[in-house]
Amino acid sequence: MPTAETAGFTGPDLCRLTARDVVALLKSGQVSTAELIDASLNRIAQTSPAINAMVTTCGDRARDAQPDRDSLLAGLPVGIKDLTDVAGVRTTYGTPALADNVPKASDPMVLRMEARGAVVIGKTNTPEMGAGANTFNAVFGATRNPWDTRMNPGGSSGGAAAGLATGEVWLSQGSDLGGSLRTPASYCGVVGLRPSPGLVASAAGADAFDAFGVDGPMARNVADVALFLDAMTGFDPVSPLSHPPSTDSYLGACLAAPGHVRIAFSPDLGGLAPVTSDMAQILARAVARVQAPDVAVEEHQPDTRGLDHAFRTFRALGMWTSHQVRPKRISQHFKPTLAENIRTGGTLTVDDIARANVTRSRLYAQMRGLFGRFDVLACPVTGLAPLPSEVEYPTEVAGQPCRDYLDWLSFAFLASTCGLPALSLPVGSTSGGLPVGLQLIGPPRGEARLLQVARRLEEALALPLAPIDPIVRHDDTQAA
Repeated sequence: MPTAETAGFTGPDLCRLTARDVVALLKSGQVSTAELIDASLNRIAQTSPAINAMVTTCGDRARDAQPDRDSLLAGLPVGIKDLTDVAGVRTTYGTPALADNVPKASDPMVLRMEARGAVVIGKTNTPEMGAGANTFNAVFGATRNPWDTRMNPGGSSGGAAAGLATGEVWLSQGSDLGGSLRTPASYCGVVGLRPSPGLVASAAGADAFDAFGVDGPMARNVADVALFLDAMTGFDPVSPLSHPPSTDSYLGACLAAPGHVRIAFSPDLGGLAPVTSDMAQILARAVARVQAPDVAVEEHQPDTRGLDHAFRTFRALGMWTSHQVRPKRISQHFKPTLAENIRTGGTLTVDDIARANVTRSRLYAQMRGLFGRFDVLACPVTGLAPLPSEVEYPTEVAGQPCRDYLDWLSFAFLASTCGLPALSLPVGSTSGGLPVGLQLIGPPRGEARLLQVARRLEEALALPLAPIDPIVRHDDTQAA
């Protein structure tokens, strides 16, 4: 059987290929899973000192795997976020009390992915319990942005995004409640999809009916995200929200001709949050570039009144619910911002929750109306570029003060609150060379159309997709 070496591929060559290309090589026998494991581990060793993205590797476990070459992923190594249990692999949730935790059983989502040919190569870094959009914790320290290692990569899937950008893996699992998948995708120049609740079933937490936190695929291009979504989906009664995918193949839908594309573009979601002039200009230029005879763009400002209160209410309620079953030996060491979020949940009133429910229903009805006219709603992922790694969250955006560490993430709230799929697509970069993503929000359970549109825009923008070497800067000049 031919090998990567005889086929003319080196380890670095393999790391630069797309996931779809590597899977094709696996299926044809030109490359083996063992060679991909070596390439991935070597790349992790090369880049980890600079970015600290893949904080735990499991090479021996990966080599013991016996993936079916005829399966969907055919033995492709993938990254798993350190919030998701993998049997026999250290899983810390980024918190000191679980620093030595080694689960005996894998999350059902991991089992589903492995049954479809995924090989877990390691765990990617996350902020403590996934709370926060800057990836650091007391167990592994900070993950750095590979485009400028002085800067943060976003969070909470910051390790996943940074590792993808440098070619440590071809696919990496992320999770998202308030932009935890979309923000790091934007900041690291990769693609991240927050799917509809229930499409990717995983282990039920304290509230199995909570629709806010979801798992989703991350990759370096839209088609690879679609491939990974196919490997993650499927009805599983472990989750009461689980539902079958809306298509036999999201990759097939993604690659199909999109026809006429209608985009509603909202520069600030109806004044929901501030946007720096640099960010606004980058997004406006990107939207102008994608307009074509088959791509119509119309500015639209949705009514987002009450969204902030609704999202914060449901998030706090979820944190308070989880707190009821979490041992004190774990929670007593939480970082101040996380502890404060939990305390806020304990102060909610029944009127707060009722008001949030009414607002959510109104917003969902409005979005349904919008999708009668448009395929997607385009808006910022965040209102500003990455900040220095040491800054947990911005104190102001475009001169407007931030109340707390959630304020600057407001553009993520709409999709999460309404249960809509949303994707971050790379569309440009700042004057300092840091990536910028555009958020595309799709209709209810509309992942197939969302992926189609995202791929059409990706082709129009034609940005380079190859992984980069970490850019290590030591001077005092701040990136834009």
